[in-house]
Amino acid sequence: MSGRHGHDHHDHGHGHAHGGHSHAPADFGKAFAIGIALNIVFVVVEAAYGLIGNSLALLADAGHNLSDVLGLALAWGAVVLGRRAPTGRFTYGLLGSSILAALANGLLLMLAAGAIALEAVQRFTDPQPVAGGTVIVVAVIGIVVNTATALLFMAGRRSDINVRGAFLHMAAAAGVSVGVVISGVAIRFTGWNWLDPVVSLVIVAVIIWTTWGLLKEAFAMSLNAVPAGIDPAAVERHLAALAGVEKVHDLHVWPLSTTQTAMTAHLVMPGGEPGDGFLQETAESLRERFGIGHATLQIERNAAACALEPADVV
Repeated sequence: MSGRHGHDHHDHGHGHAHGGHSHAPADFGKAFAIGIALNIVFVVVEAAYGLIGNSLALLADAGHNLSDVLGLALAWGAVVLGRRAPTGRFTYGLLGSSILAALANGLLLMLAAGAIALEAVQRFTDPQPVAGGTVIVVAVIGIVVNTATALLFMAGRRSDINVRGAFLHMAAAAGVSVGVVISGVAIRFTGWNWLDPVVSLVIVAVIIWTTWGLLKEAFAMSLNAVPAGIDPAAVERHLAALAGVEKVHDLHVWPLSTTQTAMTAHLVMPGGEPGDGFLQETAESLRERFGIGHATLQIERNAAACALEPADVV
C-alpha cells in the first residue's frame, strides 16, 4: 500500500510491504496449547513427588517448569492480542504485547531462579534425606515431556523471540531433568544428600544462562531499539543509493512486535516527488533486504528546510 500527502515543500510517502518477518506465533497456537497442557500436568506431578520424596531438586525443577508454563501462556496471549485490529487509539493494534510478553517472561524466570537459589543455599545448612528412586523416575518423565514440548517450537525458533524463548526454555528444562536424574542416581548410591541443593543451583545457572540473552533483547525492544540483525547504517546506505536521493536523515528503525519492524526516514530528492512506483519499489526492497515490513518515507527537496535534519535531533 502506498500513498502521499503534500505539505508545502515536503511530500510524504508511505510504503507498507507485508511479510517482512515470518509471523511464526500465528501458526503456533496448537503448539502453545499442547505445551501448556503437558507441562501443567507434569508440574503437578513433579511438585507432588518432590514433596513426597523431600527433593529440592524436583521442587526446583517444578518451579522452573511452572515459570515455563506461565511464559508459554504469556506468549500465547500476546499472539492472540497481536491479531487485534488497529483502533483509533491503538493505531498499530496490540502488536507490542508480544514484546511485553517476552520481557515479562524473562523477568519471571529470573525471579524463579532467585527463589530456587535462596532455598538451595538454606538447604545446604540443613541437608535433608532424599528419595533417590522417586527423583529418578519423575525426572525421566520430565525429560520426555520437556523434550517433546521443545520439539513443538523448533521450527519457529529463528523467526520470533517468544517462540525461541519457548524452545530454549523447554530444551533447557530437558537438560535440567537429565541433571536431576544424575543427582538421584548419585544420592541413591552414595547417600550424599547435599547433591540435591547442588543440582538446584545448577538449575538456577541454566535458567539464568538461557534467559539473560532473551531478557536483554526483550528489554531493548521495549525501548524501541533497532531489532537485532538489522544494521541501520546499511539501511541508510541502501536508501542513499536510490536513484534521485541526495541525502538521508531522520532515519528510525524499531520493532512493532517481536516479528514486525517499522522504519521512517526523510529522503532529500532535489528532483521532487518520484511517484508511487518509487515508493512501492523502495518499500519492497526494504522488506526483502532488511525484513522491514512497515516503511514510511518523507520526500524533501531541500534538507536545510527540515527541522529534523541534524542527526542528533529526535
